[in-house]
Amino acid sequence: MSGVSIDLNADLGEGFGRWTLTDDERLLSVVTSANVACGFHAGDAVTMRRVCELAAERGVRIGAQVSYRDLAGFGRRAMDVPAAELAAEVAYQIGALEVFARAAGSRVAYVKPHGALYNRVVRDAEQAAAVVDGVLLAGGGLPVLGLPGSRLHEAAARAGLPAVAEAFGDRAYRADGSLLPRGQEGAVVHDPDAVVERSVGLVRTGTVTAHCGTSVPVRARSLCLHGDTPGAVELARRVRSGLESAGVTVGAFA
Repeated sequence: MSGVSIDLNADLGEGFGRWTLTDDERLLSVVTSANVACGFHAGDAVTMRRVCELAAERGVRIGAQVSYRDLAGFGRRAMDVPAAELAAEVAYQIGALEVFARAAGSRVAYVKPHGALYNRVVRDAEQAAAVVDGVLLAGGGLPVLGLPGSRLHEAAARAGLPAVAEAFGDRAYRADGSLLPRGQEGAVVHDPDAVVERSVGLVRTGTVTAHCGTSVPVRARSLCLHGDTPGAVELARRVRSGLESAGVTVGAFA
């Protein structure tokens, strides 16, 4: 398996005030890229600052995880936001995180949508273009992390932004390569052994077995490890260990 490498990313900073969800410090010892909540689905100024400092200390790449403005629904509720408004709000979130990343001696290195926005821009060309417009408005040619073949990646390519393909070891796929909605049974894979096996298989073969049983091509440069699931840290460690045991190099995407 020489020459095979993968980035490991996780959603971090998903707390608010006195409420915490993700074990940021321990997850940052496993992952190579941190998707930091920017205050719209979770996160606040103190949390963003702390996660950026921890990431910078550990040499973990900082990414802006942008979302619809939906704290109550954790960014997972469908929303209809006008394109110009969405672009401005994406830029706002990136800019807020950039302040704390710079203060920590690092920078925002990429952008990843969260939750309902992530799934919406797989098929919605207008919302996808709005996200890309927001990235451009924030003033940088940042890479955009998302599902391969998505409208988001098409919009990023048109704008000259790098499109980074992402895969999920703990989520069920549909035959078209999209994710099975969380509201459907079996959408999240809970068995740790199955998650490790799927993760290694995704990276080694570039395919995953869909919920319907068919094989789906998924060529990814980054693998997402969800930080909000029970036992997330130990599972992340097991996934990384499984990858490295299979001869896969774990490191941030170029």
